[in-house]
Order: sequence, then structure tokens, then C-alpha cells
Amino acid sequence: DMNTAAGRLAGAVMQDEMIGIFGDYDVDGATSSALLRRFFAAAGGRSETYIPDRLTEGYGPNTPALLKLKDRGAGIVVTVDCGTSSHEPIGAAHDAGLDTIVVDHHVAEAKLPPALAVINPNRMDDDSGQGQLAAVGVAFLLVVAVNRALRGAGWYDTRPEPDLTQWLDIVALGTVCDVVPLSGLNRALVKQGLKVMGRRMNPGLRALGDVAGLKEAPDTYHAGFVLGPRINAGGRIGAPDLGSRLLGTDDADEAMEIAHRLDELNQERKGIEKSVLDAAIAEVEKAGDDLGPLIVAAGEGWHPGVIGIVAGRLKDRYNRPACVVALD
Repeated sequence: DMNTAAGRLAGAVMQDEMIGIFGDYDVDGATSSALLRRFFAAAGGRSETYIPDRLTEGYGPNTPALLKLKDRGAGIVVTVDCGTSSHEPIGAAHDAGLDTIVVDHHVAEAKLPPALAVINPNRMDDDSGQGQLAAVGVAFLLVVAVNRALRGAGWYDTRPEPDLTQWLDIVALGTVCDVVPLSGLNRALVKQGLKVMGRRMNPGLRALGDVAGLKEAPDTYHAGFVLGPRINAGGRIGAPDLGSRLLGTDDADEAMEIAHRLDELNQERKGIEKSVLDAAIAEVEKAGDDLGPLIVAAGEGWHPGVIGIVAGRLKDRYNRPACVVALD
């Protein structure tokens, strides 16, 4: 569906149609939405971004959010890092006259939602061999396709064509943080993206690096364990749109303000995570030596934003599959 999507989005840019961007609240979603926002702005288009709240809206597109984007003037919405299994919300958007383009990488079922296009290398009928891509990698390929369509239509005859490689820093960040294999196209995107990141051109990444005390040229460790967790903290326990706003802004003062807020949220996240982990370990230890084949821990008031991390910690500690439940 790449050509269908590229043609529709190129038309939206040239006709000054508002493009809605619905992104996930993790680093892959933040980088994907920021990438699209930056590209559409550089190409002369208009866009509006919506990042859902993890606690109140949950994962993926929801009908009220998509209709809210329509009310704000969007005639088309691109969902990034989500949407492949969102049949009902995308169906509702379709019924409301809103075109939807899904940009995702999660495993798909045979039946796809009624979107204008579903760009996903893990569709059952996809033979591209690019199933290892993170969503931001898929989004970057969409940007390449839309840019090519605009060039072919003569859009850049009277305006400068954007240099797409300038955004490989956020592509590399999202790719590393989504823990996809760094082989093939991913390896190329990350290798070149780290070079771009080292030039410190993105105000948000520059501010976040300064706040985190980054003193050297960034590598995959810094992307995955210094920058990524801070961006993720907004989606886990704070304002879900902070990461996307940080990576998408050109205002140095705004970038520094958001970077400080994300750093504070990350410290708060660490404290919440430790308290939940300690409580989960205490519950597991009650079983003594007879842990069984599966670890299950549940607790009242545990923060839903950290239970996934805690489950990973339990898995590593006890060498068993782990399930952690936050009881409300």
C-alpha cells in the first residue's frame, strides 16, 4: 500500500490539507510522529499530532481521538507504531469520511482494518523482507516515498527539497530503543543516524543529551539507556506527548524545558519501578523454592506504566516467563 499512501499524502501536502498524526506513546511512536511532523513542515504541508494517554486511552487508535483530529481539520490521519489491529476505530473514522493510513510493524492478522492503506512489513501478504524494521523505519520509508511523489509532481520546482538524511538521528533513536535486530536496513539507518546525532542538529536531542550529562559522541548505548528511557518516561508516568514534542520542536528554550521535565519524570519512574519491583519480589518469594513454571505477581495500586519493566526484571531474576498485574 506504499504507493497509495504516498500519492494520497503528497496530494494532501500540495492541496494544503491538514494531516493528522496519531502516534504511540513510546520512543518508537514519539520518533515516528516527530519524523512525520518535521517532514510535512519541511515539504510545505500542515499536520496536527495526537499522542494518547496510556492510562485513560490505552494503546492504539481510539474513535474519539480520531474524530477529534477530524474536528481540528484533518482530512487524513496517519497512525504510527499502531493501528494494524484497530478495526473498530478505523472503521468509525472511515464512516466519518476520514482517510486513515496505518504505518506499523506489529504482527498482522489476515483481516486488515478498513484503512486507505496499511503499510506494515509484517502483513501476511508482504514479501519485502523488511519485517525487522521498527515503526520509525517504516515511517522513514514512507517519507522517502512521499518525497519522491512530490518531486515527480514538480512540487519542488519552486521550493527547496528537504534533505531527508537530517532526520536519521531520530530514526536511529527509535530503532535502537524498540530493540529490533540491528541488521540489514536497520543497521544502515542506525549507523548513519548516529553520525547525524553526533552533529547535535536536533534541538530536542541536544537538550536531552545536555540534561543527561552526555559528554561524548552518542552510540547505541546512549540511545538505548540514556536518551530513550527519558523520552519513554513521559508516556509511562507523565504527559504522553512530551517525547514527540521534544523531538519535533525547533525552539531551543522549549526543548530544554521539556528535556528537564522528562529527566524529572525518569527519576520519578525509577522510584516507582523500584517500589513495585520490591513488592513483586516479596510476593514471589512467598512461594519459597516452589516457584512453578510461571511467575505471576499482582498488587493493588501498582502503576500500570512500569509493570512491563517489572515483568522483564522478574523474568531475568527467576529465569521464567513473568506476568505482572496492576489491580485497580
